[in-house]
Amino acid sequence: MIKTIIFDMDGVIVDTEPVHRYAYFQHFKELGIEVSENLYTTFTGLSTRNTYQKLKEQFGLKQDVEAMILRKRALFNDAFDTKEDLQLLDGVEALIKDFYHNGMQLILASSASKVTIERVFTRFNLHPYFSHIVSGEDFPQSKPDPAIFLHAASLSMAPKENCIVIEDSTNGVKAAKAAGIYCVGYKSAHSKDQNLDLADRVISHFDELNHAAVSLF
Repeated sequence: MIKTIIFDMDGVIVDTEPVHRYAYFQHFKELGIEVSENLYTTFTGLSTRNTYQKLKEQFGLKQDVEAMILRKRALFNDAFDTKEDLQLLDGVEALIKDFYHNGMQLILASSASKVTIERVFTRFNLHPYFSHIVSGEDFPQSKPDPAIFLHAASLSMAPKENCIVIEDSTNGVKAAKAAGIYCVGYKSAHSKDQNLDLADRVISHFDELNHAAVSLF
């Protein structure tokens, strides 16, 4: 029986991707590099650090990775604070409350930085519902490496066989399956060009899930 729900954040709980995209491409201009749409899509699910490590290698950038992270974060924070239409994804707040009020443990396992997670959780008052928050910045490798989900499962009140992961990205689904955890792929309109074929189940809206449904997984 499922006891613990492990949520990704970007593209599952909130769509900060447009804000990230704005910040990244503003920074790409500053760095003087041309990043194609195809290349940018491959960064979905990666931590900011791993993204800049890849960019540094591919474009031979001389800038320090940590300095680039800080600059991109500053651009993101400025845009985040001024984007009034940033909202939780449709149906996810009701789903979170349904799980929580029916005794399920909720854990966040996001590639986002701790600063970004804190900004989102504070803005939308999500802290009361989640027992643990795990950030990708604490791991040397990003999804599809399973480390973040293995760690999240270790924080669960039940074995990983009694956990599920909700993910919207190719790399996230691969990471969940590599960790040996049941994965629900969320086919978000905000997460384009992502392959969810490895997911155990794919949904297009959160009204397809609730505590009674997952208890049957």
